Amino acid sequence: MSEEKTGLKPRRPATNGYASGYVPSVVLTPEQRMRLTPKGVLDFAKKNNFEMVDLKFTDFFGTWQHFSIPVSELNEALFTEGTGFDGSSIRRWQMIDESDMLVVPDPTTAIVEPFTALPTLSLLADVRDPITLQPYTRDPRYVAKKAEDYLFKTGIADISYFGPEAEFFIFDNIRYDQKAYCGYYFIDSDEGIWNSGKEGVNSGHRPRHKEGYFPTSPTDSQVDIRAEMVREMEKAGIIVEKHHHEVSTAGQAEIDMRFDSLTRMADNIMLYKYICKNVAKRYGKTVTFMPKPIFEDNGSGMHVHQSLWKKKEPLFAGKEYSGVSKMCLYYIGGILKHAHAIAAFTNPTTNSYKRLVPGYEAPVNLAHSSRNRSSGVRIPMYSHQPAHKRIEVRFPDPACNPYFGFAAMLMAGLDGIQNKIEPPVPMDKDLYELSDQDRKKVPQMPGSLEQALNALEKDNAFLLKGDVFTKDVLDSWISYKRVKEVDALRMRPHPYEFHLYYDI
Repeated sequence: MSEEKTGLKPRRPATNGYASGYVPSVVLTPEQRMRLTPKGVLDFAKKNNFEMVDLKFTDFFGTWQHFSIPVSELNEALFTEGTGFDGSSIRRWQMIDESDMLVVPDPTTAIVEPFTALPTLSLLADVRDPITLQPYTRDPRYVAKKAEDYLFKTGIADISYFGPEAEFFIFDNIRYDQKAYCGYYFIDSDEGIWNSGKEGVNSGHRPRHKEGYFPTSPTDSQVDIRAEMVREMEKAGIIVEKHHHEVSTAGQAEIDMRFDSLTRMADNIMLYKYICKNVAKRYGKTVTFMPKPIFEDNGSGMHVHQSLWKKKEPLFAGKEYSGVSKMCLYYIGGILKHAHAIAAFTNPTTNSYKRLVPGYEAPVNLAHSSRNRSSGVRIPMYSHQPAHKRIEVRFPDPACNPYFGFAAMLMAGLDGIQNKIEPPVPMDKDLYELSDQDRKKVPQMPGSLEQALNALEKDNAFLLKGDVFTKDVLDSWISYKRVKEVDALRMRPHPYEFHLYYDI
């Protein structure tokens, strides 16, 4: 019986991801890749018979851009002299009269590109000015590197570890449009509980609203697609700890990576998103990292675990509350004090604040606690080993540019340590169940992107330390977000306004 008659999609056959059937002869471990030199990359390319080299870099707002060169153009000079591109065509970068820019590949990021027909080497690149050869101040990866350098120069620690838990949705179909005379979106997922009454072939077994956490198949229908995402991540050198269905109906998912240093973890998040989206495409599905695509169900967050180390010793373990150190409490104090400002980077879209509302396990409360997932900052208690002691900042979401988001959180935490900012008294209670009167006593996350941008405009001195974020970066971020996102959304009629007001 044909697919048209049954309404069922054929199961995707297993492949290695290459239309040509190419299988790399040499695969690098993460440790080997960390030690790669330009010559090592050339040797790796020769042994694997690559035909193309893909150069990727992150734009101002956290989207990968790329172009490809034939492998014949790959030489050691490329890693010092770079290759040119038009910076004026990238959002919020150089003006057209100064548009020439360079990308300089980082040899330690070399991987086998998973999603091309021809054998392709993939490299992440840094952006530089072609005249001075200096790093470009609006390059997000450069901001992350400066944050790590600043940490080392303070003497507080020599490495910061970040472990994000990025959630996302896997949909079967998405349609949206916005014109002068209409605007709409339409999401569909066979897993969506709204398809329980669908006519034709209908096998049932769908997670109900807020009941998608950890069911087995057939209710969890996306075990295989997530497993393939994990396989591709591992092939690319990402260490994965687990994957599972998340709370929402309609295919919400989470894949957890092992922690890494700030810039390398931001690199991994970019690769993570790329792999999730392209594996979904193999299956005829689509992935979104929008924080709140579905009304009346949980949104997608990105809880970020963080810790500081010095000379291979953990600095967040101690004898204070929940077994943390005084330094850790000060770090938490800095995060909570500057939360409204850093939200402009960690929750950078208008849609982010449709997730940050009470009632959907959203971490809107700017408090800290151990084990308590209703607080904005949590101290995980899975293990009492000093090496496992860390904090989890729960309010960020996966729409953020990870280079900016991680750097902003680190700078806020360091400001807390430098100024000995004590956090409020721990809130060891369910903050979602507080009375209205008690809830008013607990500071809340900003209620909109506009509020977060206003806070960033007033509270940014901690980000400017060490020239990590520059005034130009902050001004460019704030002005773009206000004009292109906040104002653009405010000026457009919303479909629900017709429901409310058409018959006035």
